[in-house]
Amino acid sequence: MDLGEGLRKAIARLSGATIIDAKTIGEFNKELQKALLSADVEVGLVLSLTKKIEEAALHSKLPPGVTAKDYITNLVYDELVKLMGGSYQPQIVPKRVLLLGLYGSGKTTTAAKLAKFYQDRGLSVGLICCDVSRPAAYEQLETLAKQAGAEFFGMKDEKDASKIVKEGLKKLKDRKVIICDSSGRNALNAELIAELKKVSKELQPDESLLVVSADIGQVAGKQAREFSSAVKINGVIVTKMDGSGKGGGALSAVSAANTNITFIGTGEKLNSLEFYDSKKFVGRLLGIPDIESLISKVQEAVKEANVKPEDLNPEELNFENFYTQLKTISKMGSFKSTLDMLGMVDLPKDLLEQNEAKLQKYKAMIDSMTKEERKNERLLHDSSRIRRIAKGSGTDEKSVRELLSNFSKMKKMFDMLKNDRSFKKRFAKYLKG
Repeated sequence: MDLGEGLRKAIARLSGATIIDAKTIGEFNKELQKALLSADVEVGLVLSLTKKIEEAALHSKLPPGVTAKDYITNLVYDELVKLMGGSYQPQIVPKRVLLLGLYGSGKTTTAAKLAKFYQDRGLSVGLICCDVSRPAAYEQLETLAKQAGAEFFGMKDEKDASKIVKEGLKKLKDRKVIICDSSGRNALNAELIAELKKVSKELQPDESLLVVSADIGQVAGKQAREFSSAVKINGVIVTKMDGSGKGGGALSAVSAANTNITFIGTGEKLNSLEFYDSKKFVGRLLGIPDIESLISKVQEAVKEANVKPEDLNPEELNFENFYTQLKTISKMGSFKSTLDMLGMVDLPKDLLEQNEAKLQKYKAMIDSMTKEERKNERLLHDSSRIRRIAKGSGTDEKSVRELLSNFSKMKKMFDMLKNDRSFKKRFAKYLKG
């Protein structure tokens, strides 16, 4: 169970509560503590947070017209925002960035994601491979740089990282943003500190960012303190937020170490990097829609998927536009993170796990449908049609039925959002902005 699911389950217990008393808050706090501790949030922080919620809830009256559930949800939201740190707004200006981190943090992939982030915002980017200790680091960054549209520089057999930086700065002098991917180790030791200091002296970075993986939980705070003490960092990027239940622990620990969280990685794709905002992050945990981020992702995805914006807002969802919807969503990162932005949480896993191979399979099945079937899915309740589509697409009947099931679930979501006036108002407001 991830942190968001645990928080929502704790809050759900308040649904029938009409008053806030010591018993109600005590039971709620137990569930809240369980959710936070399972996300590896430090015990002292958990106890402090639940104490604050208890005091605020028991020593204040419910505002008129506000339910106990909504009131406590708001308290939880405010306290979690404080626990998870502030927000970061990257300056879209020429800069030099040094990335630091230990093995397994996702540093090299993050370098390419960061390159794409600035490339998409109009700044040319150069990537320097200064990782002289990990085998295949050169080839990996070279490949990723190409995918990100950034220029790459490295010296394959050179073991002096500072020399690579010096030559790289000459070769990439016309690039607006220079990102240096440095070496890692299993632990921060004297050898790594000496190497990073030499690299930093040569690069003269505007930003030195530590990359940590969410799956190390509260150890992220310890790493932030150690690196900051050794080589001075400006902020932390937390990766693998989509695949770890310890993300809350990592974020809260970094914040407690008085270090800024700058970006979070939310998936494997190069566009799965977003600058950090604790209000948006906590909002998504609690199932509150994040329309602003959604609009930004949609605009990027429409451009990358090469589809017409009007195709994303059909009057009715049918199989003629279903594939376009899935294709565009797949360009937005993980399907789960997209639905989280909509506030649509705790959905079936089979609907969330849409990968490229599955999309191609769906396309083959949709192509095997007649024009009438694509416009009217009710025709597909006929077993003989399902057999024909399976044969025509080179799949099986089970796969066709899975497609029909997922289409039905997505259509329900589509209709729900279409009829949600509040959501449509907010969506329209951000589109105008």
